[in-house]
Amino acid sequence: MSDNKKIVIGISIGDLNGIGSEVILKTFSDARMFEFCTPVVFASQKAMQFLKKHFNSPTQTQKVESLDKLVDKKLNVINVWEEAYNFQFGKESKEAGAYAIKSLKAATAALKSNKIDALLTAPIHKANIQSDDFSFPGHTDYLAQELEGNALMFMVSDALKVGLLTDHVAVKDVAHEITPELIKKKITTINESLKKDFRIRKPKIAVLGINPHSGDNGVIGKEDDEVLRPVLEEMNNNKVMVFGPYAADSFFGSDSYTKFDAVIASYHDQGLIPFKTLTFGNGVNYTAGLSEVRTSPDHGTAYEIAGKGVADASSFTEALFTAINIVRCREEYRALNQNVLKKRKKI
Repeated sequence: MSDNKKIVIGISIGDLNGIGSEVILKTFSDARMFEFCTPVVFASQKAMQFLKKHFNSPTQTQKVESLDKLVDKKLNVINVWEEAYNFQFGKESKEAGAYAIKSLKAATAALKSNKIDALLTAPIHKANIQSDDFSFPGHTDYLAQELEGNALMFMVSDALKVGLLTDHVAVKDVAHEITPELIKKKITTINESLKKDFRIRKPKIAVLGINPHSGDNGVIGKEDDEVLRPVLEEMNNNKVMVFGPYAADSFFGSDSYTKFDAVIASYHDQGLIPFKTLTFGNGVNYTAGLSEVRTSPDHGTAYEIAGKGVADASSFTEALFTAINIVRCREEYRALNQNVLKKRKKI
């Protein structure tokens, strides 16, 4: 991709009864956004017209028949379904979940066939998306199946980046899930992502302990000493700058996180509670480690405010810019590494 070509961002509509459609329209109501990318939402023109009227949105939309006919300076709409949808804002609905998955599958197919440069996903509801055709906890697990690489939930902002050893795993299963192989894979994925997706040449990574106080020398669990520490030492010896395990309870309050390029938490809430507390509204959910780029806002469907016109689009906008920047970073990384000068043969 050349620097003067606009990046094509594919957008899955998310739960139709949530705030996804509202934050999409709010983001592109600012015409300046079209200077940075060409967006295309996978939904239906009927739905988008209803939503524009409901939210009194000035966003310019354009129905297009194919991804080869995208229009500049408008929010393009690809019809994934033709029929009208009866919006019930704030209501959990299997029908809304089914349309969300139709949109996601169509957008992912476009990503795989290089018709779009990156995927930006509006929030889905994990319960109402479940069906015989879709039995994944969320976007990350589905994309891990569809795309090449090792998918990792990576919550990112300018000030803080947090990855997870385990994501949608019950707390009672966390220690069992964390193996030396998993730790190596996740650290390697984050280390490589920081280099090629964020232009960090020599990343410094902190790892939080599995148990309170990192086990207190085995008093509160042996996993930190017997599983985590040996892997960190091995990877450090292999010139990966990874440190820990650190006690999670004081790590963020003491600003220790500011000394590192990324933090790896052992489980979902250990990492996401401090991340969202420190960055909410500016954080982005990025799926690192995959062959293609996917981002999402750091919030959910927010049924309690859906349809009221009061949703904050900041995180969705951040997710858009993050996707654009990562696409550019990857292109730059490939350019710098594919034509490495070879040593001339001696004559």
